Amino acid sequence: MSKDKSWWEKRGTRDLEISVPVALCALGLASQLAVAAQTDVPVQNPTHWAPAGIASPLFESHAAFDPRTGDFLFVRSSKEFTGWHLLLSRCGDSGWTDPRPPAFAAPGLEADPFYTPDGRWLYFNSTRATGSSHSRDLDIWRMQRDAGGHWGAPERLPEPVNSASAEWFPRPGADGWLYFGSSRPGGLGKTDIWRARSDNRGLWRVENLGPSVNGSGNEYEPLPSPDGKRLIIATEDGYYESLRRGEAWLPRQRLGPQINANANEIGAVFSPKGHSLLFARDLKDNGSGEFFVWRLQGNEDWPPTCPHRPARF
Repeated sequence: MSKDKSWWEKRGTRDLEISVPVALCALGLASQLAVAAQTDVPVQNPTHWAPAGIASPLFESHAAFDPRTGDFLFVRSSKEFTGWHLLLSRCGDSGWTDPRPPAFAAPGLEADPFYTPDGRWLYFNSTRATGSSHSRDLDIWRMQRDAGGHWGAPERLPEPVNSASAEWFPRPGADGWLYFGSSRPGGLGKTDIWRARSDNRGLWRVENLGPSVNGSGNEYEPLPSPDGKRLIIATEDGYYESLRRGEAWLPRQRLGPQINANANEIGAVFSPKGHSLLFARDLKDNGSGEFFVWRLQGNEDWPPTCPHRPARF
């Protein structure tokens, strides 16, 4: 697919035209600026994060750090952001190890990994049910880790979470809902943000987030903050943020220019405390997707340093 075509077309395929950027909004940025003012720490511009062994001439995105082991799971694809597959790297004595497919990897497309804060669950999306290379077959899958630290087999979430259309970017929120994007019918636009929740019998219900979050165009990746107070939304015209009031999400606001630099950012993840944001940006000048970190509050030591720094006493 031509590099001159829109980012939204890159995220999609010949069948779906699905896409995915990600960012933070004006209202959220204002709150971060207020925090910075109180602590005399300015909000910084995003900085390039390119650890040896991870950065490559291809497209790296969608970072996920295992909270128990420190393993680094991410997506690598072509420069044109096609052929998504998962890679895993560990922090060794000399830095990050050579990325390899994780043990659970399967044929087809796989992307959008996310570890729950307790390290018990790993969510991702995959076309493994069909082995297809078309994003129209993407479904949400998850794996559970037992008390001994061993992962169980991947399980496909049932309908109505998954559908005959595509689902992607599954992100559990602090409120107990599982947020995700989908091209399923019944939304307000072309693709929308949805959420799902299961009851004590394991039965799922799914609902659209409504007009405060979704519009008539395309909404893609939803990212709840660790404290559950804000939701970052990727849309076809940049990153937005919705703040939470009670049980409702307020009308979204567009984020500032620090992250909406060229409408080619994607796959954001918060640090555990929510003070920093790691995302990928398409560097058009060299044709590579690279990681960037945006420190919203203070000089948090995240992403994890590798090799690990010795403790100071």
